[in-house]
Formats: sequence, structure tokens, C-alpha cells
Amino acid sequence: MGINSDFVPDICKTKDFYSHLIHHIIKPDQVLRGRITCLLTVNPALSNIYGNFHGGAVAAVAEKVSYACARTVLAENKDIFLGELSISYLSSAPVNTEVIVDCSVVRSGRNLTVVAMEFKVKKTGKLAYTARSTFFNMPVAKL
Repeated sequence: MGINSDFVPDICKTKDFYSHLIHHIIKPDQVLRGRITCLLTVNPALSNIYGNFHGGAVAAVAEKVSYACARTVLAENKDIFLGELSISYLSSAPVNTEVIVDCSVVRSGRNLTVVAMEFKVKKTGKLAYTARSTFFNMPVAKL
């Protein structure tokens, strides 16, 4: 594609750098127990060569928002880790498009928490992406 990858700025080498990129585009709209709604605007830094929201950026947003949603139903001292993240890319969200991210806890039990989310284009209401995350609660119960 003609991109020179020999030079990578130092800021890009810091821990959780991608989190800072994602964090700045997410604007919380509503936070309830087991449910979070956010707004985001697709910016050029997070788009692919076709001018749409990059699939990796969609996954990063899904991870961050689903983790926050799971935290609304779990105790603060409960450690969790992401065991599975599945995403369906149904259509695209072009640059400068506002997207509504609606996330909710489907199930939360002793060993795992399942979170589902939908990404809809705000202007049209069209469903662009869906995601489902499974978090394992630590320590895992003995079977």
C-alpha cells in the first residue's frame, strides 16, 4: 500500500496505546446496571483504505465497551478476563458517521458473564455490526 513501517513514533510504543485511540472516540450516553449506550464518531485515524470503520477498531471498541458493561454487574474485587469475542460485520460505517453502541449483559453467573452489543448508524438506524463477549470470572469454580 506504500506505507513505510520503518519509523514508528515513540508515542505509539507506549503501553495500551490503542486504548487511548479508542477511548477518545467513545462518548458514554447512558450507563445502567447491565446496560451501556455510547456514541462514537468514525474518524479517519480509525478507518480502512475504503474510508469505513476499520474492523480492528470495531473489535477494540467492542472489547472496551463490553468490559465496562460487564463491570456494571460484577463486584469491584472480582477479576475477569476476556475468553471470547465474536463480531459480525454486517455493513459499514463511513468516516464522520455517528454510531450508536448499545451493550447489555445477557447472562452473569458464578463462572462467566456474557455481553451482547449492537453498533447502529445513528442517521439511518441501520445495524452495522454485532458483537458478543464472554468473560470468565476469577477464580474459576472447581468442578
